[in-house]
Amino acid sequence: MSEQHVYGFHAIEAILQIEPERILSVWSLTGRKDKRLDAISESLLRQGIQQQHVAREKLDELADSTRHQGIVALCRMAPTRNENFLNQLLDSLEKPPFLLILDGVQDPHNLGACLRTADAAGVHAVIAPKDNAATLNATVRKVASGAAETTPFITVTNLARCLRNLKERGIWLIGAAGEAGTSVYQQNLTGSLGIVMGAEGKGLRRLTRETCDHLVTIPMPGNVESLNVSVATGVCLYEALRQRTSD
Repeated sequence: MSEQHVYGFHAIEAILQIEPERILSVWSLTGRKDKRLDAISESLLRQGIQQQHVAREKLDELADSTRHQGIVALCRMAPTRNENFLNQLLDSLEKPPFLLILDGVQDPHNLGACLRTADAAGVHAVIAPKDNAATLNATVRKVASGAAETTPFITVTNLARCLRNLKERGIWLIGAAGEAGTSVYQQNLTGSLGIVMGAEGKGLRRLTRETCDHLVTIPMPGNVESLNVSVATGVCLYEALRQRTSD
């Protein structure tokens, strides 16, 4: 698919700021008075992009969702980012790489939340397998609140091979696993780093687990047995950020 409907303030604002030429058409809610929507409309006008005012039912249909915040845009898909892009990115970095690797996260809401947290934590790229995992659809972009446009999302055909290549570059891979004996708060998360998170309910696959340099767990003294993958990702990324920015 070369075109995609994108909805929500953050997602459309991010495309407007970074690659407005990708926007082909815009529909907004008839009669809605909203400062945020007005600001987007002004930006569209400055870019020479016309918008159509339509009923809510039409927006629901275009977005295939009722959570569009009164605006939907038809956009050209950004080029797929692959291992070649990853290698170029790593070669260009002037500081130790900070990566998030998602081993088969399939829920678009979780992927969107992971992208949003990765952007907030200063992650250089998010890596995921091409198959059997969520893709950058409209739901992901809405939940990511613009982070799908600002944080490189790289899909690879063979995750285990990609992980080995990262290790050859001197990047330490730290996987999150409930049975690990080391707390994430005890693990050194400075330097060249890739945080590896498993899929919902399944965790890390065997080959991914074996490829990691260390496995860590999140302490859970309460009664629940596990955390949502996006929440666990936030815990791990922000502990890494704390260590990487502490004096």
